[in-house]
Amino acid sequence: MKNFAVLNLEHFEGRNKVEGFHVNTMENHIVTAHKNIHKPHKHSFYLTVLFTHGSGIHEVDFVTYDIKPGSLFFLNPGQMHHWELSDDIRGFIFMHSQSFYDVHFASGKINHYPFFHSIQNPPVLYLEEKDLSYFSGLFGQILSEGISAHVLKVPKIIALTELVYIGSTRLYIGDAVLEQLQLNSYSEKFQQFERLVEQHYKTEKAASQYADWLHISPKHLNRITQDMVNKTTTDVILERVFLEAKRELITQKFSFSEIATDLGYADYAYFSRLFKKKCGETPSEFMQRYR
Repeated sequence: MKNFAVLNLEHFEGRNKVEGFHVNTMENHIVTAHKNIHKPHKHSFYLTVLFTHGSGIHEVDFVTYDIKPGSLFFLNPGQMHHWELSDDIRGFIFMHSQSFYDVHFASGKINHYPFFHSIQNPPVLYLEEKDLSYFSGLFGQILSEGISAHVLKVPKIIALTELVYIGSTRLYIGDAVLEQLQLNSYSEKFQQFERLVEQHYKTEKAASQYADWLHISPKHLNRITQDMVNKTTTDVILERVFLEAKRELITQKFSFSEIATDLGYADYAYFSRLFKKKCGETPSEFMQRYR
Protein backbone atom coordinates (compact mmCIF):
# COMPACT_ATOMS: atom_id res chain seq x y z
CA MET A 1 0.00 0.00 0.00
CA LYS A 2 1.32 3.42 -0.91
CA ASN A 3 1.50 6.28 1.52
CA PHE A 4 -1.87 7.94 2.07
CA ALA A 5 -2.44 11.41 0.70
CA VAL A 6 -3.18 14.58 2.64
CA LEU A 7 -5.49 16.56 0.39
CA ASN A 8 -5.74 20.35 0.33
CA LEU A 9 -8.49 22.48 -1.16
CA GLU A 10 -6.20 23.13 -4.12
CA HIS A 11 -6.77 19.50 -5.17
CA PHE A 12 -10.40 20.32 -5.93
CA GLU A 13 -11.16 22.68 -8.76
CA GLY A 14 -14.48 24.28 -9.55
CA ARG A 15 -16.17 27.03 -11.47
CA ASN A 16 -16.13 30.47 -9.85
CA LYS A 17 -14.26 29.01 -6.89
CA VAL A 18 -14.58 30.83 -3.57
CA GLU A 19 -11.30 31.27 -1.71
CA GLY A 20 -11.14 28.64 1.05
CA PHE A 21 -14.43 26.98 0.04
CA HIS A 22 -15.49 24.32 -2.46
CA VAL A 23 -18.86 22.71 -3.22
CA ASN A 24 -19.91 19.96 -5.63
CA THR A 25 -22.38 17.14 -6.20
CA MET A 26 -21.16 13.77 -4.97
CA GLU A 27 -21.49 12.21 -8.42
CA ASN A 28 -19.34 14.93 -10.00
CA HIS A 29 -16.91 14.91 -7.07
CA ILE A 30 -16.25 11.21 -7.63
CA VAL A 31 -15.54 11.77 -11.31
CA THR A 32 -13.34 14.86 -10.98
CA ALA A 33 -11.42 13.83 -7.85
CA HIS A 34 -11.38 10.03 -8.12
CA LYS A 35 -7.61 9.85 -8.46
CA ASN A 36 -7.37 11.42 -4.99
CA ILE A 37 -10.24 9.90 -3.00
CA HIS A 38 -10.57 6.19 -3.79
CA LYS A 39 -7.92 5.20 -1.22
CA PRO A 40 -7.63 6.13 2.48
CA HIS A 41 -6.60 9.76 2.78
CA LYS A 42 -6.72 12.82 5.02
CA HIS A 43 -7.82 16.42 4.47
CA SER A 44 -6.40 19.69 5.71
CA PHE A 45 -9.93 21.17 5.81
CA TYR A 46 -13.44 20.62 7.20
CA LEU A 47 -15.70 18.40 5.10
CA THR A 48 -19.50 17.96 5.09
CA VAL A 49 -21.19 15.33 2.90
CA LEU A 50 -24.89 14.60 2.38
CA PHE A 51 -25.92 11.39 0.61
CA THR A 52 -29.38 11.59 -0.97
CA HIS A 53 -29.42 8.35 -2.99
CA GLY A 54 -27.48 5.10 -3.12
CA SER A 55 -25.66 3.02 -0.54
CA GLY A 56 -22.22 1.97 0.62
CA ILE A 57 -19.85 2.22 3.56
CA HIS A 58 -17.78 5.11 4.86
CA GLU A 59 -14.75 4.35 7.00
CA VAL A 60 -13.59 7.21 9.24
CA ASP A 61 -10.50 6.64 11.40
CA PHE A 62 -10.96 2.86 11.02
CA VAL A 63 -14.61 2.85 12.13
CA THR A 64 -17.12 1.83 9.44
CA TYR A 65 -20.46 3.60 8.99
CA ASP A 66 -23.33 2.68 6.67
CA ILE A 67 -24.22 5.01 3.82
CA LYS A 68 -27.89 5.37 2.90
CA PRO A 69 -30.16 8.22 1.79
CA GLY A 70 -30.04 10.85 4.54
CA SER A 71 -26.50 10.09 5.74
CA LEU A 72 -24.86 13.39 6.73
CA PHE A 73 -21.14 13.19 7.52
CA PHE A 74 -18.83 15.74 9.15
CA LEU A 75 -15.04 15.34 9.07
CA ASN A 76 -12.40 17.31 10.94
CA PRO A 77 -9.02 18.14 9.40
CA GLY A 78 -6.61 15.24 9.86
CA GLN A 79 -9.17 12.44 10.05
CA MET A 80 -8.46 9.53 7.72
CA HIS A 81 -11.31 8.18 5.62
CA HIS A 82 -12.39 6.42 2.46
CA TRP A 83 -15.65 5.04 1.12
CA GLU A 84 -17.08 2.31 -1.07
CA LEU A 85 -20.12 3.61 -2.97
CA SER A 86 -22.85 2.11 -5.12
CA ASP A 87 -23.07 3.16 -8.78
CA ASP A 88 -26.27 5.11 -8.15
CA ILE A 89 -24.76 7.31 -5.40
CA ARG A 90 -25.95 10.91 -5.35
CA GLY A 91 -25.62 13.80 -2.94
CA PHE A 92 -23.67 16.94 -2.12
CA ILE A 93 -20.30 17.80 -0.63
CA PHE A 94 -18.79 21.04 0.58
CA MET A 95 -15.47 21.78 2.22
CA HIS A 96 -13.77 24.80 3.70
CA SER A 97 -10.56 25.76 5.44
CA GLN A 98 -10.19 26.77 9.07
CA SER A 99 -9.28 30.30 7.96
CA PHE A 100 -12.47 30.58 5.85
CA TYR A 101 -14.57 29.92 8.95
CA ASP A 102 -12.48 32.12 11.24
CA VAL A 103 -12.67 35.10 8.88
CA HIS A 104 -16.38 34.91 8.13
CA PHE A 105 -17.71 33.57 11.45
CA ALA A 106 -15.88 35.86 13.86
CA SER A 107 -18.56 35.50 16.53
CA GLY A 108 -18.05 31.77 17.07
CA LYS A 109 -15.70 28.81 16.91
CA ILE A 110 -16.30 25.89 14.59
CA ASN A 111 -15.50 23.33 17.28
CA HIS A 112 -18.52 24.53 19.26
CA TYR A 113 -20.60 22.36 16.93
CA PRO A 114 -20.83 18.85 18.46
CA PHE A 115 -19.73 17.01 15.30
CA PHE A 116 -16.56 19.14 15.13
CA HIS A 117 -16.21 19.43 18.90
CA SER A 118 -14.26 16.21 19.37
CA ILE A 119 -13.06 13.27 17.31
CA GLN A 120 -14.67 11.20 20.09
CA ASN A 121 -18.10 12.19 18.74
CA PRO A 122 -19.65 10.18 15.88
CA PRO A 123 -19.07 11.86 12.50
CA VAL A 124 -22.50 10.97 11.09
CA LEU A 125 -26.11 12.04 11.45
CA TYR A 126 -28.86 9.92 9.87
CA LEU A 127 -31.69 12.18 8.69
CA GLU A 128 -35.36 11.31 8.53
CA GLU A 129 -37.15 11.90 5.23
CA LYS A 130 -38.55 15.32 6.16
CA ASP A 131 -35.16 16.52 7.37
CA LEU A 132 -33.44 15.13 4.29
CA SER A 133 -35.69 17.27 2.11
CA TYR A 134 -34.80 20.39 4.10
CA PHE A 135 -31.05 19.78 4.06
CA SER A 136 -31.06 18.81 0.38
CA GLY A 137 -32.55 22.22 -0.29
CA LEU A 138 -29.80 23.97 1.67
CA PHE A 139 -27.02 22.02 -0.04
CA GLY A 140 -28.62 22.66 -3.42
CA GLN A 141 -28.64 26.40 -2.76
CA ILE A 142 -24.99 26.31 -1.67
CA LEU A 143 -24.12 24.52 -4.91
CA SER A 144 -26.08 27.03 -7.00
CA GLU A 145 -24.27 29.92 -5.34
CA GLY A 146 -20.92 28.19 -5.60
CA ILE A 147 -21.09 27.94 -9.39
CA SER A 148 -22.72 31.35 -9.89
CA ALA A 149 -21.35 34.84 -10.36
CA HIS A 150 -24.13 36.52 -8.38
CA VAL A 151 -23.61 39.64 -6.32
CA LEU A 152 -23.18 38.88 -2.57
CA LYS A 153 -22.33 35.30 -3.45
CA VAL A 154 -19.97 34.72 -0.52
CA PRO A 155 -22.30 36.14 2.18
CA LYS A 156 -25.09 33.85 1.00
CA ILE A 157 -22.81 30.80 1.02
CA ILE A 158 -21.78 31.73 4.56
CA ALA A 159 -25.40 32.08 5.67
CA LEU A 160 -26.45 28.78 4.11
CA THR A 161 -23.45 26.94 5.57
CA GLU A 162 -24.36 28.26 9.01
CA LEU A 163 -27.92 27.02 8.54
CA VAL A 164 -26.57 23.53 7.74
CA TYR A 165 -24.44 23.56 10.90
CA ILE A 166 -27.19 24.95 13.13
CA GLY A 167 -29.84 22.57 11.82
CA SER A 168 -27.46 19.63 12.16
CA THR A 169 -26.60 20.57 15.73
CA ARG A 170 -30.27 20.67 16.73
CA LEU A 171 -30.80 17.18 15.35
CA TYR A 172 -27.47 15.88 16.63
CA ILE A 173 -28.00 16.65 20.30
CA GLY A 174 -31.38 18.38 20.64
CA ASP A 175 -32.24 21.88 21.85
CA ALA A 176 -32.32 21.06 25.55
CA VAL A 177 -28.96 19.27 25.48
CA LEU A 178 -27.44 22.07 23.39
CA GLU A 179 -28.35 24.63 26.05
CA GLN A 180 -26.79 22.42 28.70
CA LEU A 181 -23.64 21.91 26.63
CA GLN A 182 -23.15 25.64 26.14
CA LEU A 183 -23.34 26.18 29.90
CA ASN A 184 -21.17 23.20 30.77
CA SER A 185 -17.72 24.26 31.94
CA TYR A 186 -16.47 20.73 31.30
CA SER A 187 -16.83 21.26 27.55
CA GLU A 188 -14.12 23.90 27.18
CA LYS A 189 -11.78 22.07 29.56
CA PHE A 190 -12.19 18.84 27.59
CA GLN A 191 -11.33 20.68 24.36
CA GLN A 192 -8.20 22.04 26.03
CA PHE A 193 -7.31 18.51 27.11
CA GLU A 194 -7.75 17.14 23.58
CA ARG A 195 -5.57 19.90 22.17
CA LEU A 196 -2.85 19.00 24.66
CA VAL A 197 -3.15 15.32 23.76
CA GLU A 198 -2.78 16.21 20.08
CA GLN A 199 0.43 18.10 20.85
CA HIS A 200 2.04 15.65 23.26
CA TYR A 201 0.62 12.12 22.84
CA LYS A 202 3.87 10.81 21.36
CA THR A 203 5.98 11.90 24.30
CA GLU A 204 3.60 12.07 27.26
CA LYS A 205 1.18 9.35 28.36
CA ALA A 206 0.69 10.25 32.04
CA ALA A 207 -2.77 11.52 32.90
CA SER A 208 -1.31 13.43 35.85
CA GLN A 209 0.84 15.54 33.55
CA TYR A 210 -2.13 16.61 31.43
CA ALA A 211 -4.03 17.47 34.60
CA ASP A 212 -1.07 19.55 35.76
CA TRP A 213 -0.96 21.42 32.45
CA LEU A 214 -4.69 22.16 32.85
CA HIS A 215 -4.19 23.29 36.47
CA ILE A 216 -6.65 20.74 37.83
CA SER A 217 -6.31 17.49 39.75
CA PRO A 218 -6.02 14.14 37.93
CA LYS A 219 -9.25 13.08 39.65
CA HIS A 220 -11.11 16.12 38.31
CA LEU A 221 -9.74 15.61 34.79
CA ASN A 222 -10.89 12.00 34.89
CA ARG A 223 -14.32 13.21 36.02
CA ILE A 224 -14.44 15.55 33.02
CA THR A 225 -13.52 12.86 30.48
CA GLN A 226 -16.00 10.44 32.02
CA ASP A 227 -18.74 13.08 31.87
CA MET A 228 -17.97 14.17 28.31
CA VAL A 229 -17.18 10.87 26.52
CA ASN A 230 -17.60 8.15 29.18
CA LYS A 231 -13.89 7.30 29.05
CA THR A 232 -10.99 7.66 31.45
CA THR A 233 -8.25 10.21 30.85
CA THR A 234 -5.83 7.41 30.00
CA ASP A 235 -8.30 5.88 27.55
CA VAL A 236 -8.48 9.15 25.59
CA ILE A 237 -4.69 9.48 25.49
CA LEU A 238 -4.09 5.89 24.40
CA GLU A 239 -6.88 5.98 21.80
CA ARG A 240 -5.04 8.87 20.13
CA VAL A 241 -1.75 6.94 20.33
CA PHE A 242 -3.18 3.84 18.69
CA LEU A 243 -5.15 5.76 16.10
CA GLU A 244 -1.80 7.16 14.96
CA ALA A 245 -0.26 3.69 15.15
CA LYS A 246 -2.94 2.38 12.77
CA ARG A 247 -2.42 5.31 10.41
CA GLU A 248 1.32 4.66 10.32
CA LEU A 249 0.90 0.91 9.96
CA ILE A 250 -1.13 1.16 6.76
CA THR A 251 1.46 3.42 5.10
CA GLN A 252 4.08 0.64 5.42
CA LYS A 253 6.79 3.28 5.55
CA PHE A 254 8.15 2.04 8.88
CA SER A 255 8.54 -1.25 10.69
CA PHE A 256 6.42 -2.07 13.73
CA SER A 257 9.36 -1.40 16.03
CA GLU A 258 10.05 1.97 14.37
CA ILE A 259 6.43 2.99 14.80
CA ALA A 260 6.56 1.97 18.47
CA THR A 261 9.67 4.09 18.97
CA ASP A 262 8.10 7.06 17.19
CA LEU A 263 5.09 6.84 19.51
CA GLY A 264 7.24 6.78 22.62
CA TYR A 265 7.59 3.04 23.30
CA ALA A 266 11.17 1.78 23.37
CA ASP A 267 9.99 -1.76 24.15
CA TYR A 268 8.20 -3.02 21.02
CA ALA A 269 6.95 -6.18 22.75
CA TYR A 270 5.17 -4.05 25.36
CA PHE A 271 3.80 -1.79 22.62
CA SER A 272 2.43 -4.82 20.77
CA ARG A 273 0.78 -6.22 23.92
CA LEU A 274 -0.77 -2.84 24.71
CA PHE A 275 -1.96 -2.48 21.12
CA LYS A 276 -3.71 -5.84 21.35
CA LYS A 277 -5.25 -4.98 24.71
CA LYS A 278 -6.63 -1.66 23.48
CA CYS A 279 -7.44 -2.58 19.87
CA GLY A 280 -8.41 -6.23 20.25
CA GLU A 281 -5.74 -7.50 17.84
CA THR A 282 -1.99 -7.37 17.30
CA PRO A 283 -0.45 -4.93 14.80
CA SER A 284 0.08 -7.83 12.37
CA GLU A 285 -3.53 -8.99 12.71
CA PHE A 286 -4.74 -5.43 12.13
CA MET A 287 -2.70 -5.19 8.93
CA GLN A 288 -3.97 -8.53 7.65
CA ARG A 289 -7.58 -7.62 8.38
CA TYR A 290 -7.27 -4.14 6.92
CA ARG A 291 -5.87 -5.47 3.64
